[in-house]
Formats: sequence, structure tokens, C-alpha cells
Amino acid sequence: MTDERRFKIPESVLVVIHTAELEVLLLERADRPGFWQSVTGSKDRVDEPLVDTCRREVEEETGIVVGELPEHANCLRDWRMQNVYDIYPQWQHRYAPGVNRNTEHVFGLRVPRQVTVRLAPREHSRFEWLSWRDAADQCFSPSNAEAILHLPRFQD
Repeated sequence: MTDERRFKIPESVLVVIHTAELEVLLLERADRPGFWQSVTGSKDRVDEPLVDTCRREVEEETGIVVGELPEHANCLRDWRMQNVYDIYPQWQHRYAPGVNRNTEHVFGLRVPRQVTVRLAPREHSRFEWLSWRDAADQCFSPSNAEAILHLPRFQD
């Protein structure tokens, strides 16, 4: 029998969920207390459109359904930013041998402040709404913090 272990695709999305008032939703990782981040996730298939990856990951991690209501249809925006970074050693085993870099595509999702957030308990233990500057300071990932610092530039 061959090992058909499925490895993660080294192409992912980072979705900065925010309000019109520039408050940012941060999630604390369940497996790493103190590690705060925005929604992130890898493609499920090489040919999966990035916008579909965003929608799936946002719903899986927060319970927020992107585009569920007509007024939400244009709230997910591709910021046309990419980060290429080394995969953290603690997560290297998730990728095929020899894969050590990931390309992350940055998106923003504007939501109303009263949106209901339902965390996936295996992934995240808590969430907080913070001002964009405080959220950037709270992130453990430099690329996540940098993306949040760009938020005012993408505000309508």
C-alpha cells in the first residue's frame, strides 16, 4: 500500500475582517494560546479560486457567511498583496517534503460590528475586536500585522 497522505498546498489566504470604523476581528489559536491572528487558510485544491478559499475559511473559522445577504456581496476585497514566507518549523510537517515557503494572498472583509461570530473550537479559543493599530500590535505573525496596518488604505 502506498502512503496517500494529503499535504497542504503552499498557497493560502489571509482575510482581515474589519468594520467600517476600522475595528479588526482577531482570533486566538486554540493550539497556541497567546497567538492572535486574522482568518487564514490554505487552498483545498490547486485550482480552487482564492475568493472561494476566503469564503470557506471565513465560514469555517468564524461562522460568518460571505455574500449571504445582498449588502455583503461586495464586502470581500482582494487587496492584491502577497506575502511569501518561510513556513514555521512547527507546521512544516503539514507540507510535502522539500516545501518550505508559502505564498499568502491578502483580502479584506468588511462586516457590521454586530455580526455574530461562532468560533471553530478546534482552531480558535477566543476572539476580540480591536482598533486596527492595536490589532496589528497583537498579531504574532509579522505578515498579518503588516496587512492590518494597510487597512486604512483600503477603506472606502
